[in-house]
Amino acid sequence: MSLAEFAEKHGLKRVGARPKFGEYLKDSFRRFGFAWTLSSFTNEASDARTRLGKWWAFLLPAIQAATYGLIFGLILGSNRPENYLAFLFTGVFLFTFMSGALSSGSTAIIGNAGLVNSLSFPRVLLPVSAVIRQFLNFWPSLIMLVAALLATGNWPTWSWLLQIVVIFLMTMFATGLGIFAARLNAQMRDLGKLIPFFTRILFYVSGVFFVTETIFADYPLILQVANFNPFYNFIQLSRGLLVQGYEPTASLWISCIAWAIVMPIVGVFYFWKAEEVYGRDV
Repeated sequence: MSLAEFAEKHGLKRVGARPKFGEYLKDSFRRFGFAWTLSSFTNEASDARTRLGKWWAFLLPAIQAATYGLIFGLILGSNRPENYLAFLFTGVFLFTFMSGALSSGSTAIIGNAGLVNSLSFPRVLLPVSAVIRQFLNFWPSLIMLVAALLATGNWPTWSWLLQIVVIFLMTMFATGLGIFAARLNAQMRDLGKLIPFFTRILFYVSGVFFVTETIFADYPLILQVANFNPFYNFIQLSRGLLVQGYEPTASLWISCIAWAIVMPIVGVFYFWKAEEVYGRDV
């Protein structure tokens, strides 16, 4: 009998051993409060380092949307989408949340090396905490978005209530994306250098400031790829619910629901497979 078999026979477990997937999920849900508290304190520490603090959560999205509106509004000219300001604000605010989840999730493991190396807990809580932080910062953007919609004559309808469902689906997708990116960047550090470029490419192909059907009309293959883009799906579905002149199609609902289910499952399973090596890699 080997030493490992002897230890297992007597109920001893190897330190840092990866638990079964079901046990891992249960432990993660049980310790969810840790992820929430970590994200809250990280936000508070970040706000304390600036004079305006939490006001930046309002100012940055507004400045960003106004800048893009001015630049791309002039570039597109007569090709500007219908109800352009509401169209643009919806795209910018929702894209910022999803791309922020990708970026912050990717650094969740390597940016918390002290926690990873000193404490025993499900490591998946670190990218989850990063996404929670983005979600907490996202709410001020939603307030700004509502103000922008009202200012541009887009009055509330019953379909606005369905946006709550879209935000839930989008958060599920963003969580899975952040978890997936966390393992990739933890094991392949060079990818971290490419994420800003990847995010910028996503910005330009997700229909944030233009209608993909118009721009890619002569490129059917590119149009099909663009329409499969989950960032585009969530943004366009939200426009259909919130912005006059756009409709939420059944295909958009199906696509968003599918992404919200598949991405967390794939992300958590992919992350769990490398649970044993995170403390060694960071």
